[in-house]
Amino acid sequence: MPDRGTPAPRPLLEVEDLHAYYGESHVLHGMNFTVPEGEVVTLLGRNGAGKTTTMRAIMGMLTSRKGSIRYDGVETAGLPSNKVARLGIALCPEERGIFAGLNVRENLELPPVVKPGGLTLKEVYELFPRLLERRDSQGTKLSGGEQQMLAIARILRTGAKLLLLDEPTEGLAPVIVQQIGALVRTLKRKGFTIVLVEQNFHFASTVADRHYVVEHGRVIDMMLNEDIGASRDKIKSYLGI
Repeated sequence: MPDRGTPAPRPLLEVEDLHAYYGESHVLHGMNFTVPEGEVVTLLGRNGAGKTTTMRAIMGMLTSRKGSIRYDGVETAGLPSNKVARLGIALCPEERGIFAGLNVRENLELPPVVKPGGLTLKEVYELFPRLLERRDSQGTKLSGGEQQMLAIARILRTGAKLLLLDEPTEGLAPVIVQQIGALVRTLKRKGFTIVLVEQNFHFASTVADRHYVVEHGRVIDMMLNEDIGASRDKIKSYLGI
């Protein structure tokens, strides 16, 4: 985090008064938050709070939405997901989306490069040595942790600079969670900006710069990670832990 008094990083993503619907169901009720360039930002909240819906709306995967979404100063609300991706945004969904019938290398080669700067296969394997070892293994043969690494590695191939990671630690063993945390910190050092949906607050506090608390489809609080020690009781109340 920058020192107090230093200029804040410029906003890379700005979400203002975002509403979204699934059919007739109104899920997001005026989401407002900003993601500064180069930061890791978490959306924290209980199940059903609207965190994943927010990610899908940013990615252009929901047609029933209104409000403003600006990426690098460009209004993206109303754009389809393929055009959002070409601007430099990529989503790693909770379900991971690994193609079971393809091996690791084939999964990595599948996504198109939408912007210059995507990682080469060599760079991916340097960042994920386990995927190099497993490059000829089918998707069905990978552990949960290996699938999560592959899902993240795949979006790094696209050239995206804003990474949306939805529940990357869900269902993973503690040692793998630690590896995912180390990976997120490495990606930040490499210049990526990351929005992270998490329910594991302990994990979130080890990687994030700031936290937005989501409840009933809107942001109800924001805390800087450096101040989180004084807010632990409040966080526990928000998350029901």
